[in-house]
Amino acid sequence: VQLQASGGGLVRTRDSLRLSCRVSGRTLSNYAMAWFRQAPGKERVFVAAISGPGGESYYADSVWGRFTISRDNAKNTMNLQMNSLKPEDTAAYFCAARRYYRQGYYNGEYDYWGQGTQVTVSS
Repeated sequence: VQLQASGGGLVRTRDSLRLSCRVSGRTLSNYAMAWFRQAPGKERVFVAAISGPGGESYYADSVWGRFTISRDNAKNTMNLQMNSLKPEDTAAYFCAARRYYRQGYYNGEYDYWGQGTQVTVSS
């Protein structure tokens, strides 16, 4: 199983970005998936998760109301729509999947990881 994240970039405060995570190797429609992020010098932390296959979504308080996670099981992809971006959202964003339908909130709960995609928000 391979996860590939894309869509990062350099934007300004209040701009929007859409991250995508493409899964290859097997279908993960029944697995929970998530986005984590890691700012320079800090630990990787939970951003958002979506359960499988019901698709319930969960968010960190810091992104609630601004970010939206979604998945397209037919295309084996997951997305993160990020609106009203702030400088504190600057980080490398990682997509992840776990071999269980229910979401997790910690790094150790996920079995597969993509490489990071950098998001930089300038003030």
